[in-house]
Amino acid sequence: MTTAVRDTKPFSSFEWMIAGRYLRARRKEGFISVIAGFSFLGIMLGVATLIIVMAVMNGFRHDLFSKIMGLNGHVIVQKLGERFDDYEQMADKIARVPGVQVAMPVIEGQVMVSSSSQALGGLVRGVRESDLKALKLVSGNIRAGTLDGFDAQTGIAIGVRLANQLHVGLGDSITLVSPRGAATPFGTAPRSKPYQITSIFELGMSEYDRMMIFMPLKEAQKYFSKGGEVDVVEVIVNDPENVDKFRTDILQAGGPSIAVADWRQRNETFFNVLSVERNVMFIILSLIVLVAALNIISGLMMLVKDKGRDIAILRTMGATKGAVMRVFLITGASIGIVGTLAGLLLGVVFCWNIDSIKNFASWVTGTTVFDPSVYYLTKLPADIDVHETGGIVIMALVLSVIATLYPSWRASRLDPVEALRYE
Repeated sequence: MTTAVRDTKPFSSFEWMIAGRYLRARRKEGFISVIAGFSFLGIMLGVATLIIVMAVMNGFRHDLFSKIMGLNGHVIVQKLGERFDDYEQMADKIARVPGVQVAMPVIEGQVMVSSSSQALGGLVRGVRESDLKALKLVSGNIRAGTLDGFDAQTGIAIGVRLANQLHVGLGDSITLVSPRGAATPFGTAPRSKPYQITSIFELGMSEYDRMMIFMPLKEAQKYFSKGGEVDVVEVIVNDPENVDKFRTDILQAGGPSIAVADWRQRNETFFNVLSVERNVMFIILSLIVLVAALNIISGLMMLVKDKGRDIAILRTMGATKGAVMRVFLITGASIGIVGTLAGLLLGVVFCWNIDSIKNFASWVTGTTVFDPSVYYLTKLPADIDVHETGGIVIMALVLSVIATLYPSWRASRLDPVEALRYE
């Protein structure tokens, strides 16, 4: 008389106990333990690397976006085929459009900036005091001087890196030289004029801090011989990511004599490159996690071969194929799950302390690890996206579990007689 062998309760304490014993390899099984350790390290480092790199890429995009969009308008309004001398009325009309924060007339021109010790290139932006104060990126980062009374004077505001390179400070004078000067019988003569530095700002983006110069709008009109006109009206909206919905309203408010362009059109190539680079880095670094998952397969296959006699004994004692499969599934998945959680912790802690780690690496190597003159930003940004990080963790967990299926299935297919052949 035969009795049906009943399967044990799935993932019972018996199965967890056996899996735990297999994870704690004895001395003669040390090689298998080493493989499991490398699999754990591979998963941990792969997940941590993915989290860190994606956080830094997100931080780069966020900081560059906030710096570029915090200084330049989200929508640029230009006049079609005529002088832009009614800018005051145009700015007032556009400012009344729902969602528009600031509509600022701007004059922009390239100049050579010189002091007694140095001469550099610079970019002058003529703006009104009220508009300059509305740019929180500038007004909130004044390191010396003040913007009060900016319209009523001929002084200028410059970036801290430009001031350092020119070896000047607050109250000193620098000379601006523009190629667009007065017309003479011999052609256009360059215009040169000294200006006193009334404020110094630090925007946190090295390019802007090195070349940006703000000048009162009326003075810029005189300096660049603009008369009563401006170049453009730059519009700042409250939702730059959805700037398309403001274009129609601004066109309607400004009338048929204007043309508009948004920040996406002006910086399309730059932000597309960032997006492509971010996606490619994710794909490449995901291979680290995949390789670590393959290590789990090799480690489990060796464990199955080494535990052939144990599998035979378990089957003889009544353990079913399902129980054997779950034992090895728990063994392999435990490596992946614990490695993923350890990688998550390592990646988050690294991102939280990334500036301290960068400074330590600079101190150890004696070099500048994150040079602002190369990477534009003055600090290394890291912005952890919860949904993206969750996706990385889920991907690693799924790969880890999938990697255990085939070795676990192979172990469950061994019958007591065949299992002895592995010894």
